[in-house]
Amino acid sequence: MSDVTRAELCAVALAECFRGDGEILASAIGTLPTLGARLAKLTFAPDLLITDGLHYVLDNAPPLGAGNGFQPVIEGWLPYRSVFDLLWAGRRHVVMGATQIDRFGNQNIACIGDPKQPRAQLLGMRGAPGNTIHHPTSYWVPNHGPKSFVPKVDVVSGIGYDRAAALGSRAARFHEIRRVVSNLGVFDFRTRDHAMRLVSVHPGVSADEVVEKTGFALVIEELVETRSPTAQELRLLRERLDPTGVAAREPLG
Repeated sequence: MSDVTRAELCAVALAECFRGDGEILASAIGTLPTLGARLAKLTFAPDLLITDGLHYVLDNAPPLGAGNGFQPVIEGWLPYRSVFDLLWAGRRHVVMGATQIDRFGNQNIACIGDPKQPRAQLLGMRGAPGNTIHHPTSYWVPNHGPKSFVPKVDVVSGIGYDRAAALGSRAARFHEIRRVVSNLGVFDFRTRDHAMRLVSVHPGVSADEVVEKTGFALVIEELVETRSPTAQELRLLRERLDPTGVAAREPLG
């Protein structure tokens, strides 16, 4: 399908992060991660729990934005305090952003530069430390480059595999950095030492381009092209989940 946009391709790659999760809470932060979670719910992951953004668990998936005649089918109540019951028990998978991420999956959304006198103040730690210790976490990086894929993050917000290993059994139970999806490709940490591996490149992107724009050595084994949306997925994306084209306005790279 030659008319598939990079945003639609990334939405499908983000949906794939949730494959096999079963009945757990999908928390997706940002436009394309949200689109991916909702697409997964409507296709291969019907047991995923998604919310209306407030306190209801929905059996169906709302479109991006308000209106469009959507009628929610409410299947449960999940007030904010109850989210922590799922979080601490590993029953949640969050897709967060990463201003910086390193070879072992340490993530920074706090600041750039020396923390004592940063060049740029960002979000802070937010829930990243608890998220990465207590349940699966994936990352979305819309602008892949050596300033985002770095040898060492300036501040550790989300804990990567090297730091989780140093914590021992306290971190081993639920810690999992599932995938990283960028505007150039898809990555995981399924290597002997949990170093980041290039899994697939998006159509029109070469492995050499990814390597050039990454600030550390990637593991590259059997490399494939990121899969395009199926006809069903493309229809759901364009007609049901994003009929007003919100995703197309996302800046990628």
